[in-house]
Amino acid sequence: MNTSVEISGIRLKNPVMNASGTFSLADYEEYIDIERLGAVVAKSVTLNSRQGNPPPRIVETACGAINSVGIQNDGAENFIAEKLPPMRRFKVPLIASIAGLTVEEYGLVTRILEKGEGISAYEVNISCPNMEAGGKAFGMFEEDTYRVTRAVKDASTRPVIVKLSPNVTDIVKIAKAAVDGGADVLTIANTYLALAVDIDTGRPVLGNVLGGLSGPAIKPITLRLVYEVRQVMDIPIIASGGIATYQDALEYLMVGANAVQVGLMNFNKPDIMIDIIEDIEEFLDKKGIGDINEFIGSLKI
Repeated sequence: MNTSVEISGIRLKNPVMNASGTFSLADYEEYIDIERLGAVVAKSVTLNSRQGNPPPRIVETACGAINSVGIQNDGAENFIAEKLPPMRRFKVPLIASIAGLTVEEYGLVTRILEKGEGISAYEVNISCPNMEAGGKAFGMFEEDTYRVTRAVKDASTRPVIVKLSPNVTDIVKIAKAAVDGGADVLTIANTYLALAVDIDTGRPVLGNVLGGLSGPAIKPITLRLVYEVRQVMDIPIIASGGIATYQDALEYLMVGANAVQVGLMNFNKPDIMIDIIEDIEEFLDKKGIGDINEFIGSLKI
């Protein structure tokens, strides 16, 4: 049985990886065999170190959680010097995640990461606030999406994956802007803007007021976004949003995603990705499907 897929020239032994910011190799390697994963996506890095948003940073909801961490990290140079070397111990494709507050910063971070060995691709987080445009996320606008993607692509010798924001009117227009800017792959999608309030204190629960909703609640919506983009574009797609079971992963693959990312559920069950991989293999075996690529995009309309 073949479970491997190819994403812009990168061969993954299976289509399952983590979502950026939800999985630390140092914390999880005692629970799972990292090399069973299709790929590993690192936490987003910025040009300079960031302390992140004020606490509280996460609140549970009925079918997921809202988080507002704020991309806390030690900066791109530190990532190359301290974080990247131990990651290279594992024989699995490593995807670095890039974030920035200006278009120029995305390019500068990319140039720094270009010095690092063992990085297979970059995933560009365009849900960051554009400080040159009043704090609105880059990924909410076609022009900003194009400019950020172009800045990374021009500085990169590696495949560029653009992680789209779902907080838009028309995801297809944003996807086209990313492709026009040079995106090799799309990740669909980041979290959904959300709010939690406390009726006793009369205040927002999160220190930053708004956060991003993730978890099972968003899966049907993100599934629709993947479907809409696949209908008009042939670019490789990584689906990310609310995956809790192998059925969720297979639904994304059926509508045309080439790979999937598991996020929030890594906190609930550290070995959830291994469960999903094994259950996908069992499903394919029961269905008599010898190659997972035969299942990808098999939705009948």
